[in-house]
Amino acid sequence: MNASQTVMTLNAEGRLNEESATNTPGRRFTILSWALQLACAAILFQTLFFKFTAAEESVYIFKALGMEPWGRIGSGLAELFACVLLLIPRTVPVGALLALGVIGGAIVSHLTRLGIVVKNDGGLLFALALIVFAGCLTVLIIRRRQFLAFVRIVVQSRGAHVSS
Repeated sequence: MNASQTVMTLNAEGRLNEESATNTPGRRFTILSWALQLACAAILFQTLFFKFTAAEESVYIFKALGMEPWGRIGSGLAELFACVLLLIPRTVPVGALLALGVIGGAIVSHLTRLGIVVKNDGGLLFALALIVFAGCLTVLIIRRRQFLAFVRIVVQSRGAHVSS
């Protein structure tokens, strides 16, 4: 196996492991993943301005949910972390999972308390939430092996701390 067919990863002990390149998504899937990561991060990032500046629409939404201001600020911070994690190759699956959680909450809020259309936005916020949800779910599917490897490392490291 030549160098272009192997991938180096860190194990729980911090040692390098050599793995077959078949554990990584193919070129087309990698390009699709990055396109979706960038699109989702851009959508999440552009909403941060409204959350952190207490824009009228954001305040209205979180007041309607009974979560103003801490829900607005907390969800903004979670979205900021998700944006950053989506752009760092090693943490992409974690960022996608975090974004799915935050956006899942937004979708449920739209469907149960806010409605699809909020303050005459024509359903734009709801549509953007659906796009981010679908994009991050697709990224997580594409990078499922990377995510499972991350879970294994976390579980192994937690087991090492428990038995110490």
